[in-house]
Amino acid sequence: MALHLNLLHEEISEQRQRQRDPLKLGSMALGAIGALMVLFYIFKAYQTLEIKNRLGAVQRDWAKVEPKVTAAQKRSAELTATIGTTKILDTIVEGRFFWAPLLQSLSRCVAPNAQLMSITGSVSDDNKTINLAMEGIAAGREPRAAAEELRQLLSEQLGQSYSDVKVEFKTLEDLDTLVNVAGVNMAMARYMINVAFNPQKADAAKSTPAPRAPKK
Repeated sequence: MALHLNLLHEEISEQRQRQRDPLKLGSMALGAIGALMVLFYIFKAYQTLEIKNRLGAVQRDWAKVEPKVTAAQKRSAELTATIGTTKILDTIVEGRFFWAPLLQSLSRCVAPNAQLMSITGSVSDDNKTINLAMEGIAAGREPRAAAEELRQLLSEQLGQSYSDVKVEFKTLEDLDTLVNVAGVNMAMARYMINVAFNPQKADAAKSTPAPRAPKK
């Protein structure tokens, strides 16, 4: 059996011990971690630089577009205000009350022996009620009857064009003065009539006959 002698055993052991030294291994690990951190920092710095470049490009583009956007927003606000004003005016024009048809209806009601001295009219804020105050003189053998006939004619005539018509006497009094109508002296009466109605025309309700039950 051959015998081998290792004369370098101590040196080899020292070399292996140096390779296994914890301080050396820790230094190597720390160096590796430091290298990784440096690489990570470089990567993040590159990303930051790229983001800054993109931000600068966006800011330059916005600086070019901002005046147009501001002008467009201002123009949009002006158009919105104009549209709102137009809608209000349209509502006022469409909802206004026309006095000419009313005066035409009144002219058809006044008889020769009934004279209108003054007419005062007003429209409510919501345009749903028209109020009239009429003052005049009626003449005839029975002047009160002539004034009543005028009131009824007003109620019938206005009821054809408007809804919720109310025609009432405020005052009706006889006068001592006589008036000559067609060569005949007639008594006179002074009247004041209040008229109120809704300018919207009342829609006639259409009655639909109920269907008959089928015969068995």
